[in-house]
Amino acid sequence: MDDMARPIVHDDSLRQRLLEVTAELVDREGPARVTLRDVTSGAQTSTTAIYSLFGGKAQLLTAAVDDGFRSFGESQRAAAGGGLLALGRAYRIWALEHPALYRLMFGSAMAAYVDCSPTPAVASEAMLPLIEAVAAGQAAGTMRDDRVETVATGIWGQVHGLVSLELAQMDIPGTDWAGIYEASLEAVVRAWAR
Repeated sequence: MDDMARPIVHDDSLRQRLLEVTAELVDREGPARVTLRDVTSGAQTSTTAIYSLFGGKAQLLTAAVDDGFRSFGESQRAAAGGGLLALGRAYRIWALEHPALYRLMFGSAMAAYVDCSPTPAVASEAMLPLIEAVAAGQAAGTMRDDRVETVATGIWGQVHGLVSLELAQMDIPGTDWAGIYEASLEAVVRAWAR
């Protein structure tokens, strides 16, 4: 009995490492060019681990996108008590700490790869803190009474655009992104105030 080989354990640590390597590779190479062999080499494991944990490449890519939305959603929920400004600040901080995941989630590379898209419920859940903050502001009479989804999407688009520009380094040397973002975030909140 002692001579029998132990089964290979594909645990949460390996799963997370595979997701992180996948996000980095897709960010650098694009989803169509990333192979399972590339991922397993980067994660120092075998393709058996991917098949065991995810099923295949399309499922691995979907899991990587979903993992990004889950992580992003957790950061948003943690900041939700501070209102719209805190949510906006948390949005930028998360994106700067996870640039590969951010581009994976919101970039055009995945949209062009037909076998992969985020799970709608996971993506929607990540944006729920913003929708709830807008609804709370409207209930308190401090935000415009437009449709909640309209206001939330307008706010999201504005902060997303600024963060995307910063990550793409669309600036001149010495650009104060933190200052620009903070001033713009305050202007966005004022624009939707009542």
